Amino acid sequence: MNRRQFLATAALSGLASACGSSASGAASDPAAFRTELRVPPLLQPKVDKDGTRRFALTMQRGRTELLPGKPVETWGFNGPHLGPTIRAARGDRIRMTVTNRLDEASTVHWHGMRLPAKMDGGPHQTIEPGATWSPHWTIDQPATTSWYHPHPHGETAEHVYRGLAGMFIVGDRTEAELPGTYGIDDVPLILQDKRFAENGSPTGDPLKGTFGILGDHILVNGTHAPFLNVRTERVRFRILNGSNARMYHLSFADRRAFHIVGNDAGLLPAPIQVDQVSLTPGERVEVLVTFTAGEQVLLRTLSGADDIDEGDFDIMKIVAARRLTASPRPPARLAGPAPIVAPPNAKVRRFRLNGHDAINGKEMDMSRIDEVVPAGAIEIWEIENTVYAHNFHIHEVAFQVLAVNGEKPPAYASGHKDTVYVPPKSTVRLAVQFGRFTDPATPYMYHCHILRHEDSGMMGQFVIVEPGTENEVPRTINAHHM
Repeated sequence: MNRRQFLATAALSGLASACGSSASGAASDPAAFRTELRVPPLLQPKVDKDGTRRFALTMQRGRTELLPGKPVETWGFNGPHLGPTIRAARGDRIRMTVTNRLDEASTVHWHGMRLPAKMDGGPHQTIEPGATWSPHWTIDQPATTSWYHPHPHGETAEHVYRGLAGMFIVGDRTEAELPGTYGIDDVPLILQDKRFAENGSPTGDPLKGTFGILGDHILVNGTHAPFLNVRTERVRFRILNGSNARMYHLSFADRRAFHIVGNDAGLLPAPIQVDQVSLTPGERVEVLVTFTAGEQVLLRTLSGADDIDEGDFDIMKIVAARRLTASPRPPARLAGPAPIVAPPNAKVRRFRLNGHDAINGKEMDMSRIDEVVPAGAIEIWEIENTVYAHNFHIHEVAFQVLAVNGEKPPAYASGHKDTVYVPPKSTVRLAVQFGRFTDPATPYMYHCHILRHEDSGMMGQFVIVEPGTENEVPRTINAHHM
């Protein structure tokens, strides 16, 4: 189906009744979680003689049972839905081959990766149907949980909603004291909400309404009402909010405490104990959870005060084995990256989020450069939200949240990040650390990561240039010749 057929089918199909996602409905019964959680496979690279690790991804159509017994058309990487987990280490030379087997153009953005603009996978790096894109870079950033997803201008919401997303894990030796056996005590959780037609197809218009789609079912790694069997005393969950618009306030049904050890762009300086953590679209968090032999517990999200977090949902049941392998206690300290400290004379840039389709009064223009930044700079960015809920993602960078409406952020949100929630009618102040890849002709993006807003024009572009050349850079580019 093309976009018009997809939306027509969605409009004609009746919505299925809620079947086990609401905390006030059937899913409050742990017995309702009958499908074992699908853990995305690790993508195995081919290693060249020079040590370059080659990963191959194919964007393709397929059929998936998002609801049990109802196979429907979906999109995925290397399979019918979602994509494999890519795992690499700091210092690795990486080459991707991304082949588009869809019948429309797309892109693949490496969300959270610090790399040259031409390799970033934003809307300028289009992959036409039948074509292959081969970005390459050397990983030089701290251990982190990042992800990959499409980023075509005006079509990102639809492409992600159909199923194109996957985890990208960067490791380094600073993680030695944390669980790290993939799929056993180191488990990815991709959270996405959906609405379904009677036949089980995801339905709704991703570009309609204030926020697009807010679903009434929560999938984890594409699994509906899943359970996970755990065999170790502690498990490290890498949680990604891969939804188009929904905000999650995650906790356990028994309100147990757990430890946050990392967020978007790296580990924290020390584990932070909490009993709830909040994530807006695009944000990630790494948590350590302790289990007792033989117990069962539900992971859930609770509604809050904003329009993008409405509804209480039970998400997943976790079942601990009768005998658990012992795990080390959470370390007292973590080797997180150094704090980002802006110099006293740091440049301050201000961004005003207007409605759902403009920043500083301007809609996205692929040919316009909005900001020019010297390589290696640390700047202060102030994001003012004049209306309802937004968040803000900056490509390539790491930043620290200094204040939200003049108040310090929660301790778990004080580490390195690349995406931040900007509450209604508030201002968020960031210390932003830029990389050293220079390219005056190829931009990076900054935008709201509520995908309906991003596609509607709430996005801008910046380039990174050699210090001292900022005033020499043209503010227009040929958007068709990147």
